[in-house]
Parts: sequence; C-alpha cells; structure tokens
Amino acid sequence: MPLTDEHRFGMQLAHMSRGWRAELDRRLAGLGLSQARWLVLLHLARFTEAPTQRELAQSVGVEGPTLARLLDSLETQGLVQRQAVLEDRRAKKIVLSPSARPLIEQIETIATALRHELFVGVDDEELRICMRVHSRILANLEKS
Repeated sequence: MPLTDEHRFGMQLAHMSRGWRAELDRRLAGLGLSQARWLVLLHLARFTEAPTQRELAQSVGVEGPTLARLLDSLETQGLVQRQAVLEDRRAKKIVLSPSARPLIEQIETIATALRHELFVGVDDEELRICMRVHSRILANLEKS
C-alpha cells in the first residue's frame, strides 16, 4: 500500500522533531545536562511566576514522579529550589536558583543559533502556513 501525503507528513514531522532535539542535545552536551534536565530548566524559565511541581510537569509533558526525579538532580546541582506553598502543604513551588540563570542563557544562545540554522531558506509566509497547519492538527488532537 503506497504512503499517502498524510502518512509522509506524520513521519516527516516525527523525524524532524527527533532530529532537532538530538542536534540540540548534542550541542548542549558540554553543559553537563541531560536533555530532560535542560528541557525542565527552559520550561521553568518561561514561567512568569514560580509554578507548582504539578504545573511544571504539565508544561514539560511528563508524569509527576519523573519530574520529581529530575528536580532532585537539578536541586543537587544547585539549579532549582523547592519552596512550600502556604495554602497547600502538599504542593511545592519550583524556583530557579540564581546560578541557573547564566546556564539558561547559554542554553538559549545555543538553541537560538540552531533555530536560525534550521530555518535558512524558510520564508515568513511558509512558516505562518506551517504553524497554521500544526495548530489545526493540535486542535484536532485535543478533541480526540
């Protein structure tokens, strides 16, 4: 049975996602962080207020126990701190340590350079169309 464009699109999207993340991981290897750890730091840096552990897990797309292990290692490295939430003793807010900021800046610089390389030859209109298609597919996924 021949592959349809929908099949090819899905395979290409998965391949691109894996490749992009693998290349970024390769470039970030010198910082001493696993892919999971730098991903948590980047998500955490994008919050305007310190998220709870549950909010951060949802943002990163991992289960609570997985995030707890990652946070344990990031805390050991002195990159994050857990703080009690006064209104809910079971909840913990996750805060970046001051020492994490320069590291996040390095991650962002490396990620931005890669992004610029990957988008060579892609014009603004092509990117807008692609984003519209992805948004529609994501909306359909949420309906499932």
